[in-house]
Amino acid sequence: MARYGFSLMCELHPPDVLLEQARRAEEAGFDFITISDHIHPWLESHGHSAYAWSVLGALAVQTRRTELVSLVTCPTHRYHPAIVAQKAATVAVMSGGRFRLGLGSGENLNEHVVGRGWPPADVRQEMLEEAVEIIRALLGGGYVSHRGPHFQVQDARVFTLPDTPPPIYLAAGGPRAAALAGRAGDGLVATDPDADLVARFDAEGPGRPHMGQIAVSAGADEAAAVAAAHRYFRFSAPGWKVMSELPNVANFEAATAAVRPEDVAEAIPCGPDPGRFAQAIGAWTDAGFDHVAVAPVGDIDAFFAMWEGGLRDQLA
Repeated sequence: MARYGFSLMCELHPPDVLLEQARRAEEAGFDFITISDHIHPWLESHGHSAYAWSVLGALAVQTRRTELVSLVTCPTHRYHPAIVAQKAATVAVMSGGRFRLGLGSGENLNEHVVGRGWPPADVRQEMLEEAVEIIRALLGGGYVSHRGPHFQVQDARVFTLPDTPPPIYLAAGGPRAAALAGRAGDGLVATDPDADLVARFDAEGPGRPHMGQIAVSAGADEAAAVAAAHRYFRFSAPGWKVMSELPNVANFEAATAAVRPEDVAEAIPCGPDPGRFAQAIGAWTDAGFDHVAVAPVGDIDAFFAMWEGGLRDQLA
């Protein structure tokens, strides 16, 4: 049976609002809560980008039942892998083992700010795999030294560790990344309901979670819901190969200037009909994803009303 999550978008809301949304999500019966990890938003209309790990610390204390997932953190540029290991261990301890560490190769939008450049995709994937090796070693306990092609670690140790290391889920947008996730990860993360990604991941070993994320825009007025989706989520229209390369908010504004509301409505379920939302979410489970996170844009109250008013039951 599939499990369903609620996605907190740090780019759309200030941290106090994110915590309130998480409270409501847990009360509404969601199985897990994900949180984005950016230093920049995608668009000027977003207006926020709080530090995800501060929010995760608060979530670990505020929530009681739901799993918590970083969706996703890049452990290769803004953060050194050793620092990611330490903060992942801390959140895992604070949450009583409910934390899952979602990692990815990153986006130029966020990672260029530390002035280390932006390597090509194959190098970024090499860096991610090496970072996972370091993080696993540190979460395993004891002192770790590492000298690799991309990272060095000198006599590092994480002293506050959970009883069990948090599972590591790896993001994949194509077959090579899915194979890497299969080799090095405990779970798969994707933003497209692509059965081929699931198959490529499972080829390295079946039986692990497959997590997807879908944007939705609920509201009694369908036109207003479409407008909200266009205002807040049109950044996804160019696709991952473009999204990962653009360096600034201004670039995303320019790249999506010609995207029309109707273009966004074709990709994102909008309006008051829970059946339409259930069908869109069902495309993920049909593709083999057993964990689906829902990222509401626009009217959050309308989304919770839809979820509690019958959408959740349609997915059961």
